Amino acid sequence: MPQRLFTSCCLRIMSKSAKFPWKICCIMRMTLLALWRKLSFAQVIDFHQTLEVNGIRFWCYTAGHVLGAAMFMVDIAGVRILYTGDYSREEDRHLRAAELPQFSPDICIIESTYGIQQHQPRIVREKRFTEVIHNTVSQGGRVLIPAFALGRAQELLLILDEYWSKHPELHKIPIYYASPLAKRCMAVYQTYINSMNERIRNQFAQSNPFVFKHIESLNSIENFHDVGPSVVMASPGGLQSGLSRQLFDKWCRDKKNACVIPGYVVEGTLAKTIINEPREVTLANGLTAPLHMQVHYISFSAHADFPQTSNFLDELQPPNIILVHGEANEMSRLKQKLISQFDGTNTKIVSPKNCQSVEMYFTCEKMAKTIGRLAENMPEGGESSGGLLVKKGFTYQIMAPEDLQVFTQLSTANITQRIAVPYSGSFGVIKYRLKQIYESVESATEESDVPTLVVHERVTVRLESESYVTLQWSSDPISDMVSDSMVAVVLNIGREGPKLVPVEEAAKTKEGTERVALKVVYSLMASLFGDVKVGEEGKFVISVDGDVAHLDGRSGDVECENATLKERIKTAFRRIQGAVRPIPLLAS
Repeated sequence: MPQRLFTSCCLRIMSKSAKFPWKICCIMRMTLLALWRKLSFAQVIDFHQTLEVNGIRFWCYTAGHVLGAAMFMVDIAGVRILYTGDYSREEDRHLRAAELPQFSPDICIIESTYGIQQHQPRIVREKRFTEVIHNTVSQGGRVLIPAFALGRAQELLLILDEYWSKHPELHKIPIYYASPLAKRCMAVYQTYINSMNERIRNQFAQSNPFVFKHIESLNSIENFHDVGPSVVMASPGGLQSGLSRQLFDKWCRDKKNACVIPGYVVEGTLAKTIINEPREVTLANGLTAPLHMQVHYISFSAHADFPQTSNFLDELQPPNIILVHGEANEMSRLKQKLISQFDGTNTKIVSPKNCQSVEMYFTCEKMAKTIGRLAENMPEGGESSGGLLVKKGFTYQIMAPEDLQVFTQLSTANITQRIAVPYSGSFGVIKYRLKQIYESVESATEESDVPTLVVHERVTVRLESESYVTLQWSSDPISDMVSDSMVAVVLNIGREGPKLVPVEEAAKTKEGTERVALKVVYSLMASLFGDVKVGEEGKFVISVDGDVAHLDGRSGDVECENATLKERIKTAFRRIQGAVRPIPLLAS
């Protein structure tokens, strides 16, 4: 459904309802829009399937908590992090136990819901559960089972349906599950049989175990005929509101009735309060009533207890453990137990508070793999191999430029640069000056008879008119540097620089040749730093942003209080010396 149609439909539905003021409708519309945007980025991933996003690899394992629950392993630059979420290492009526990853993660983020508590054996819990219900309904009482709509509800319904099948005397006593969400979930459970354990798959060969024989769905309390003993499983599990709260308020005064709390309950909820069996409870309407009904806490929670957590971590042996999803006291007790368990090892155990960040540092070697043409010939000892270093995510590869399009989504292109430089003198002067500097300066034959020179087969200079020359080259670091120095030479021909004799005469003497070299250094330094003057003893005075440096154009020595500028000038001088042909007199 297109997003516009989706939001407009939602808006029309809400605006037609008298129960929703316009302001609430707008808030709900924005919420639905945000949800739609998030869903557009959602991807479906199968168990054990590896996906990679921006170099981060991740895959998931069965967590055993509810149908479809997953533990995720995330690999970031070789550091592996296992996030269990809610998990259970115990196989129940329909689900397989959480898988054990085949290798140890560097970090394990693990739930600590039950801390150091230990669940009763499953066979004991099931026996207690069915006995409480059998005894209650046999005496004419009603049983309320407040449960979450997904997970434990389906587990308990399987137990009840099987127990009722084995006890014909109970067939006249109805069992209901009262949760619209649980009803919708049931279609999923009836479909994904192959995602469950072997027991369910074997039963499915005869009939679908989630098509119950003795259990019906109850839509609302108005449709419930409360005329005798019955068993009702209703949501929510904490008795905060909804149908489970309505039935509790109705049944709590009768001592023949019973309430079975089948899973984990949160502090502050009514379900947590009645476990301690207070004399009175506060009803939903604010009035108080005596609590006479029996309350039984029989946990079928699919969260790992301490033995499961301890054994799981003992098999994984992660060097770093982060405890989450638990009350502060339970988490603290679990942390102390694990510290004792891993005593003598370098295991680090952290129990951060909500919104507290945890920083961990890992060292690893970065390896670049040679691929393509470069990998065809193995370099011998002492031999070097070079190419393009390409980083993708957290991996590095070295390849020839020609292989870039083959092994990556990158493409190569040649950039031709062209610049016009004002010049009104003789082209022969440019040729002479360039030959003083560069080893290779060749004349090029042009059909149009335009005077043209090619320097080091990289940069072409042409006399385009009486007022300017053009330089053209294919961009790369070396050609860019040669072109910069050539521009400086052309711009400084005829300009006021160091007081030198004409080049033609100066080159005939030792002193003249040295002055030509200084002229070149001056020109290139002026092109790089701008404000360059000739100071005492022939030193160049370079001013940059208020800092002044003195450069000896012969030796390259630099005097400057600013260390950064001093290093820049030294580097520039070295590059100039390497870019131009050394003048023999200076090299001797």
